[in-house]
Amino acid sequence: MFRRRTQEAPENPPQVVKPGGKGRPTPKRSEAEKRRRQPITAPNTRKEAYRKLREKQAAERAKQREGMLRGDDKYLLKRDRGPVRRMARDYVDSRRTIGSYLMYIMFAVVVLSLTPVAIARLIGLLVPPVLLAAVFIEGFWISRGVKRLAAERFPDEDAKGVGLYAAMRAMQIRRLRMPAPQVKLGEKDKI
Repeated sequence: MFRRRTQEAPENPPQVVKPGGKGRPTPKRSEAEKRRRQPITAPNTRKEAYRKLREKQAAERAKQREGMLRGDDKYLLKRDRGPVRRMARDYVDSRRTIGSYLMYIMFAVVVLSLTPVAIARLIGLLVPPVLLAAVFIEGFWISRGVKRLAAERFPDEDAKGVGLYAAMRAMQIRRLRMPAPQVKLGEKDKI
């Protein structure tokens, strides 16, 4: 009963692979914990955590802005997405419009109307309504042209609101348009 065995057990017993098993022995807990451990990069203070969060958000905003400037559909607002809207932007961006110079002209009119000369003040009264009428007429023609072109090129796409979208873009200063213009002035053949 308590006697010594003459034969010692083999050092590496043969491994029995069970059907459906994982094919390897279960690791010791200490080995599993070692593999699972990663260096802790948590901030020490709340102030530092907010700083890291702000940096991360700023990087994300910069990435979105770059994508929006490029005209990448992934980063555009919902109102700017789709081939019809891209065509409308290109249609407007390839033309010189009165609306894009509206703010510059209105600033000049305000400065002119502040002068003590009577004729300049009269011009300051008469030019704004004429200029606004010209911008509205131009917006109507742009809207009509974009709708017609959208119906020709994209008959299956939804073109709802594309005319107003193009007219509003035509009234913006070219440098401040977002997404940025992808075509140069006069490149009407690239639309």
